[in-house]
Amino acid sequence: MRRADPLITVLKLNKEAEEQAALQLKSAQLEQQRFEGQLEALNNYRLEYMKQMGENQGKTLSASEYHSFHEFIKQVDQALVQQVNTVREAQNQTQHRQVHWQQKQQKRKAVELLLAKNAQKAQQIANKQEQKASDEFAMQQFIRKTPR
Repeated sequence: MRRADPLITVLKLNKEAEEQAALQLKSAQLEQQRFEGQLEALNNYRLEYMKQMGENQGKTLSASEYHSFHEFIKQVDQALVQQVNTVREAQNQTQHRQVHWQQKQQKRKAVELLLAKNAQKAQQIANKQEQKASDEFAMQQFIRKTPR
């Protein structure tokens, strides 16, 4: 009975690690998309608010209304800066996960290649043994047929 090749176990573990890394990458990508969507929504909100204020420009605004408008825009701008930073961090995380997944994929492929090479060597050895046995059989047949 042949014992199991330990590389099969290594391959299985590498496949599992690669799958886990792929899930982490997908999660990071989804989170990045969510943060980018929030940033876009904030930008759109700011633009809409500025547009509304532009439409009211001809109307008389009290000092407190004008001050409130500027304070509100300042808060929205601060939220935008925070969101831009959050998006940057998410992009960095996604990039890190991408590299991690590629490394796991590379390890898996290396083990698969090693297994394929080992299988090829084993096949060559088996072919040589088969050829040797065939040659011996032919030699025995020849010897038996040769008159003495």
